[in-house]
Formats: sequence, C-alpha cells, structure tokens
Amino acid sequence: MGVNNRNAQDNIKSKGNKKPLQVLHISKKDTQKISQEIDNEKTNLQEETTKENIAIKPQIIKDVSVKEINDSNENTKDFDIFQKDLTPQELKRPLSFSEQNTDFQLERTVDDFDFDESAFLEALNENEPIGATGETISGKVIATESDGLYVDIGGKAPGYMPKKECCLGTITNFKEKFSIGLEMEVLVIKEQNADGMVTVSARALILRQSWEKVSSSAKNGELINVLINGFNRGGLTCDVDGLRGFIPRSQLENGQDYQSFVGKTLKVAFIEVNPESRKLVLSERKASLVSKLTSLELGQLIEGEVLAVKPYGFFIDLGGASGLLHQSSLTNGSIRSLREVFREGEMIKALISEIDLEKGRIGLNTALLENSAGELIIDKQKVMQEATERALKTKALFDKKEEGK
Repeated sequence: MGVNNRNAQDNIKSKGNKKPLQVLHISKKDTQKISQEIDNEKTNLQEETTKENIAIKPQIIKDVSVKEINDSNENTKDFDIFQKDLTPQELKRPLSFSEQNTDFQLERTVDDFDFDESAFLEALNENEPIGATGETISGKVIATESDGLYVDIGGKAPGYMPKKECCLGTITNFKEKFSIGLEMEVLVIKEQNADGMVTVSARALILRQSWEKVSSSAKNGELINVLINGFNRGGLTCDVDGLRGFIPRSQLENGQDYQSFVGKTLKVAFIEVNPESRKLVLSERKASLVSKLTSLELGQLIEGEVLAVKPYGFFIDLGGASGLLHQSSLTNGSIRSLREVFREGEMIKALISEIDLEKGRIGLNTALLENSAGELIIDKQKVMQEATERALKTKALFDKKEEGK
C-alpha cells in the first residue's frame, strides 16, 4: 500500500510546530577548492619559517641560576686550580690548597653563630640584678618627687625610696634635706620589679644599725641613759637610737609613782634585746646591780649573807647584788646535804670566780679556800678565819685566767 506524501507532511507539522531540518549541499568542486587553499597556506608558512632561521643568528639564553654560577666562578679566578685544565686523574684526587702557590689568607670573624665567652660574660654582668633584699648599697640621689626619691645604685634602673623610708621621724623640708647629688647608704627592702627597679630604705638601715649597736652594748653589760617619753599601765617607754624601749614597773627602783618619770633621764641596763620581734626591755634595777658588778674583780674575796638554799647551791647577798655559790664550787670533798655546810642567814666568805655583766650574775667559790679536800666540812670556822690569807694565794690563778682571755 503506497504512502501519501501529503499525509507525511501533515505528520511533521503536528510535532511541536518545529521547522524541518535544512541540509547543506556541498558540491565536489567546492571541496577540492578548500583543500587546495589549505595546502597553499602550509607551503607559504614553511617557506617563511625557513627564511627566518637563515636570517636570525642563534643566541644563548641564560637563566638566573646559570648567571649566578658564572659570577661565582669569576670571583674564584684567583685560584690557580681553576685556571688550568685538569686531567681525569686530577679531578678524582682531593684538592690540596697547600700544593698551590697562593698568597691569600682566610680571616675568621665572629658572626652570629660564633660563641665569644668574654662578650657573653660581659652581657651577663650588665644584666645581673643589683640589690638583693637585705643588701646595703651606696648611692646618690638623682631625682625627688612629692612621694619619694630616686637613688642611683649602679643598676640598669635607679632605686626608689618612698618618703616614709627616707629617715626616722618627721621630715619638714623634704627636697632641701635630700638634695640632688646627695650620697647616702640605703638598704634594699624589696627586690627589683619587671622594670629592674628595687625599693630601698634609709630608715630600715638606721634601725638595723641601731639593733646591732644595742645588741653589742647588752653583750658587754653597758649601761645607757635614756629619756622617758611616755608611760602605760605596765611601765615606761623611751627612745634608744631610734628604737622603742620599754621599762617595766618592776624594774624601777621606785615604781610607785612611775608616771612622774616622764621627761626625765634614767640610767638603765638591757634585759632583753630581740631584733626579730622588735622587743627591747630595759631595767633601772639591773643598772644598779651592774654598777656594783663593775667594781668587782675575779679572785676578789667578798662577804655576804646566805639568802636561800637551793638543790643546786646557795644564793648570797652581796649588798644589793646576789651571787651564786654552786654546789660544784662549794668543796672538794663529798657532802650528803648542802645544809650541813651553810644555812640561811649565815655570814660567809667566798671568792668571786665569775662575773657576767650581760646576765647580771656573779659566781662564787669556797673550794679554792681549802688547803685539803673536804676541809670546809671538817673545820669550816678555820677556813673562814684564814680566808683573807688564803685568797692571796689563789689570786695568781685568776690573773692567769684573765690573761688567757
């Protein structure tokens, strides 16, 4: 059954109203013409390339790395080893600069990777912190402010001294008292901060020196005069080289009307000196005792009354002072009881064997008065009667003891 072309065209139009494909008709003659044009263009391009190669001379193009290598070789042209042609055997042999007639010298310089010990130690010294806590340093005032001053102590930063640490007491004219250039000794009370600055004090140094002074005076049993500047319920207060001293009422010769001593001067001795607790206790009564002790000598014969009998010895009244006659210094013999030798209220004679001014103590001895061991127990009356003559014989022993100190 045949197909009707008219129906076929109607079917094509019914599909989405699309236009029919158009076919490009190229004839065989046109194809040959295009192919020939392409061949002609290739031939012309080859001829032009050949002409350019003949006209242009070849050039050597060096990149940056090659240029740097050549420059390096130019810098080493002074070495003969690079100026001659080397054989394969010479290339394999290790280079020896000693075989070459070279006049150059290799100069070694300190660079960032070398270690210079002297420079290193110098740098350490420059950065070494100056001023440990408790250290005494000499300095010079370089600047003053309303709340303190700055002292050059030789560090990378000056030391700062607050106004309250400048001295003892009240400062009336601060800038006049601490003028620029004033030299002074200070005590470091706080180590350096992040800026390298330390805190110093002249007041703390004065107090330290005062404690050292009174400690030495107390050890030597010295007496001092103090001005009473106040009182409280327990006693009197006074000033001792910038330190606050205290005199208990029990240590006064007359403690009944102790308030009347304010503004007066008293002679006192040291009872307790403690810089750590800042405790300074004085005594007028001990000063009287020490005054009597200073008039005594080792080996001196004294007479006194037995005040008390203790398990370890006797306390003897020496007229305002008391001495201890220890049982080990009583006799060279054996005793069963101390009371079989002396009793309370009995008057005895003894030699001074020890004087401790700091503690206000006197040591006594009767064993040195014996001519034989235990004589004091057997014939106590004879020993006491001949005590003066016997004391002269023992004086040489105490003289030697004093010379040996």
